[in-house]
Formats: sequence, structure tokens, C-alpha cells
Amino acid sequence: MKKPFITLFVLAGIAATAQQTLELVPPRESQQAMVMQRLGVTDITVSYHSPLVLGRKIWGELVPYDKVWRAGANENTVVEFSTDVMVAGNKLPAGKYGLHMIPTASEWTVIFSKNYYSWGSFFYKKEQDALRVSVKPGEIAMQEWLSYTFEDLAEGSAVLALRWEKMRIPIKISVDLTQTVVENFRQQMNGLPGFSPDAKYEAAAYCLRNNLNKEEAMKWLESSIKGKPTFANQMLKSEQLAKEGKTAEADVLAKKAVKEADEVGVNAYGYKLLGSGKGAEAIAVFRDNVKRYPASWNA
Repeated sequence: MKKPFITLFVLAGIAATAQQTLELVPPRESQQAMVMQRLGVTDITVSYHSPLVLGRKIWGELVPYDKVWRAGANENTVVEFSTDVMVAGNKLPAGKYGLHMIPTASEWTVIFSKNYYSWGSFFYKKEQDALRVSVKPGEIAMQEWLSYTFEDLAEGSAVLALRWEKMRIPIKISVDLTQTVVENFRQQMNGLPGFSPDAKYEAAAYCLRNNLNKEEAMKWLESSIKGKPTFANQMLKSEQLAKEGKTAEADVLAKKAVKEADEVGVNAYGYKLLGSGKGAEAIAVFRDNVKRYPASWNA
């Protein structure tokens, strides 16, 4: 009679354990959402919960004026920046922040709090602010769901807009492309890309063609050529020599690069000459390419 009793005891234990460990996750009234935008090499991510209007009066009632609001529903609305940014012209270091807002009838205060892990704005403390900025709300067509969107995109800037009911709250975010891209390259060069001649060429090419960080870029370029001389890195150095007025040295290196180049490289060089108005030289390069690669339809 002991075995049935032991079996029932074991089954009861398994059922109790399953009840403790298995939890259903039903859908929430305010759904979780996330948006991300990259500016240059800077990633901006916003995680939030999106409530519905549901016929309620939002501004001044459900969301009171002159009180700190979590800028969404449920947990904190969280904004994360992978590099330093400027928010409405004010510097904000890379990191993760709780996003709060203080609505008024005319102007809103947008708050980036160092405390991103608490529940909503219930534990908000002003002394934990990383930044406060003032923004002007605008009117939009009726929108049932609260949402965050990235708008007015430019090369190094965007507007993060909160949209809900008939209100739009714009937050201008911008990045210093020069600083962030160069710093990103430096960090990568301390990892596996630091062993790659191709990666060093790409970093050097970006900097030199955008006229920034020239001294360090030339070191990357020289290291790339030393590690693996290619048509691309040698031609880039030739371009830099020409800019410095070292035309004879530039021509020698360019001819060496073309001589060692494959069909694609030679063809690219020909088009470059053509684009520079050197038609006769371009034709000579194209003809030489045909002789070297007579089976190439491209040549």
C-alpha cells in the first residue's frame, strides 16, 4: 500500500512545482513597444508602454499638468544612447535614462533621469536628473495609441517625437559625427579590426575623404599598405600625396597601383580619371584594361 501513496505524493509535488514556476503572461492594456534610430554610429533606443485614449480626456486630467509623468504607461520609459549626444542643444553623456515629462498648457519640461530602473515616476527624485530641457508641444491629428517616432531625419540629427491624442512633443537630438565616428574607429582598432589592413583602409578613407583626423588616418593608411598593398589603399595614398603637392611621387604610386590592380580596380581608376576631366588618360587606361583582360565584358 506504500507505493500508491508515494506515487501520489510525488505527483502532488510535481504539480506544486509546476504551478510555482509556470506563469502565463497575458496581454497588457498598454502594450510594450520599442523604437531605434542610428545617427552616424550612434544608436538611440526608446522602450516604453503605449496606452490608449479610450475616450478619456488626457491632458490636464489623466495626465495632470505641472506634475512629473512617466511619458508612457506601466514601467519607466527608458531612452538609451550609445554615444554622447546633444539634446535641444545640451550635452548628454552616453548611457541609459528614465524619461519623464512635466506637461503644462503651453510648455513642457523633458527630464532625463539617471534612475532608469524604478517603476514609472513614483520614485522620481529631482537630484537624479542628468538633464532637463524645455520644449514646445504641437497639435496633430487624433492618435489613439501613444507612440514615439523619429522624425525630421538628417545626417547627424533627428527629432524624437511623442505622439498621443492630439499632442506632439518634439525632442531634438543631434550627434557630433566627427567625434563619434573617429572615436568609434579608435575603439574598433583596439579589437580584431586592428589586425585587418582592410579595416584600417576603411577608417583612413572615411577620415581623409571627409578632411578630418588626418594625422591618425595616415597612420592607419600606412599600416594598411604595409599589411596588404591593394589598389584602393595605394590610390588613396596617391591622392593624399597629390593634395600635398607631391605630384611626381603621387604619379609613381598611382601607376604602381594600376599595374598591380585587377580588372575592377583598373576600370574604377579609368572612371575616376574620366570624372576628373582627364579623358585622354582615361581612354588609355580603358584600352590597357581590354588588353589585360580581353575576356572581360566589363572592360
